Amino acid sequence: MDVAELEILYQDEHCLVVNKPPGLLTQAPPGIDSLEVRVRSYLRTSRPAGETVYLGVPHRLDRPVSGAILFALTRRAAQRLSAQFEQRRIKKLYWACLEGRVEPAEGTWKDFLRKVPDQPRAEIVPLEHPEALYAVLRYRVLAYLDCGSWLEIRLDTGRYHQIRIQSASRGHPVLGDVQYGARQPFGPAASDIREQPIALHARSVVFRHPKSKDTVIIRAPLPPCWHQLHLPEIFPPPTVEPPCNPWETVF
Repeated sequence: MDVAELEILYQDEHCLVVNKPPGLLTQAPPGIDSLEVRVRSYLRTSRPAGETVYLGVPHRLDRPVSGAILFALTRRAAQRLSAQFEQRRIKKLYWACLEGRVEPAEGTWKDFLRKVPDQPRAEIVPLEHPEALYAVLRYRVLAYLDCGSWLEIRLDTGRYHQIRIQSASRGHPVLGDVQYGARQPFGPAASDIREQPIALHARSVVFRHPKSKDTVIIRAPLPPCWHQLHLPEIFPPPTVEPPCNPWETVF
């Protein structure tokens, strides 16, 4: 994807929201392509030559995951947005297609997780494990499909690979997520397995603007690889008001 093809969902002088494509790292060491590198290049095109570009990255998405990522364009905005994330005041909703029929149709998953040392994966561990971190997510099924179950997910905690390991541990891996045992393919085959998309998308983010304090609601359209799922049209027109309860969907 060229810099010119960045899908900008929101931008002002304080913050920027981009629809991350699947298969792209959010951040990477120098010399490796990433969303951060592309956003910096995009910002430099609109600034006078030599002007410093500030870009704060208060949260990230896994490489195979798509969807809304919020960036800060000033240090003050970065501090305020980071504080919102730490205080869990920023609402993020995910869409996921999982293998099998997830039942009940609405529920809460609670586990203890840890990141496996020196490996890019997480695992379920007992409460007594010294590295155990409590993980909670809430879900509801939006539709049952031929390929599995389409879920809306809200994280109460933000653990490493949380949605992926919690769903896989229950026998419902995310479509295409071979790292966690998925058997069904998803999206076009990538030459590098690390660039292979999975059916997990950060659908929306709701935050308080760091300057105006207004509520900002951003929805990220699905990438083309989701079209193969033929999702049903089940939604009413988007709401313009912030959700007032945890399961009032931000479409």
